[in-house]
Parts: sequence; structure tokens; C-alpha cells
Amino acid sequence: MGKYYLLRIELADITPAIWRRIVVPAAITLDRLHDVIQIVMDWEEQHLHQFSYKKRYYLEMPETPEEENEAAVRLNQLLTRRGATPHYMYDFGDSWLHTLTLEHSNYPEQELLLPIFCLDGERAGPPEDCGGAAGYANLLAAVGDPQSEEHGNYCDWLGLEEGQQAVEAIAEIIAFFSADEVNEQLALYLRWSRDRQLPLFEK
Repeated sequence: MGKYYLLRIELADITPAIWRRIVVPAAITLDRLHDVIQIVMDWEEQHLHQFSYKKRYYLEMPETPEEENEAAVRLNQLLTRRGATPHYMYDFGDSWLHTLTLEHSNYPEQELLLPIFCLDGERAGPPEDCGGAAGYANLLAAVGDPQSEEHGNYCDWLGLEEGQQAVEAIAEIIAFFSADEVNEQLALYLRWSRDRQLPLFEK
């Protein structure tokens, strides 16, 4: 089936880091990689996105000479060496910037759990439309402080009971990550994903 890449995906400007380590076919197209990132980071496909690398941009509907159709570009056309770091931007309003680092350019095929799978990661992804990294920090601070003027509003938005219950709940929510649950979703994606401009695997 060809080579596999080990990628680390990390959200920029978030501390402690929210990250995932995934294995994908080296020849995966960028439109499918977008789908995978949405799944592993627990996004909900509500906004536009783009990939960028070396002053080139890859998106669904290119409009300028610097832009290309992500469906016609494979990951191994961009990344050929360990340590390369393209970026993936999701939601141009909140500007969630993800750094993708190629950690292994020839992941052992005998160690594959699935053709696409998540090895590990830390912390839950932020909720949609919370205002980007700065807004997420404000949300966590307000929910974690029952004396904050914004505590009630954020709790209502998240569906949490106010007070100490919210403090405990948000700590549990943001700490949670399960590679097993992510891999269940990836298995469904592999089973049901539709045909694309280019096949998932090179023949």
C-alpha cells in the first residue's frame, strides 16, 4: 500500500498543549487530511479551512496563483523530510492554527492499527466559536472562577451548572482524550468516506 507518515498535530497558542499524533498514508490527499484533522481534534466542520506550506496555500476553492486545489495534492508532494512543518488553519474568524510536524516518513506498516489511526494525544479540543486561543483562555478562566462576572454566561453556553460543579466539570472536560474513541470514528470514516478526485491509496 505504500509509505505511511507519522504526524504530530498541535494547536498554536494554547498552554498546556492540545496535540495529537496520527499515522496516515503518505499519499493521502489534503482534502482527506482535512477530514482526519477534524475528527482527531474534535472539530465539527462548521467553517472554512486551508493548508499552507512554503508560501503556497491549499484549499477547497483556489482563486489566486498562490493557491491550489487541496483535493489534487497529496501530502507526500509537500513533505519529503522529517521535521517539515506545514500549517492547517480552521475557522478564519477564530483562526485556529494547527502545526503539522512530520515525525517519521516511513512508519512501519506492520505496526498499523488501521490505514489511518491516532496513536496518542493530550487534552480535549476547544469548543467551536469560542473566540480562538484568546477566547478559549477567557472561557476557561471564567468557568473556573465562580466569582467571575462572565461565569454564568459561559456556563449557560456550555450547558454547565454554575459554581463549584462547573469548576470540576470543566477541569474534567478539558483533560479528557481517548485515542480509542478517536480511532472508532476514524474506522467509520474509512468505511464510509466517499470517492474523491484522487484515490486514498496510490496503486
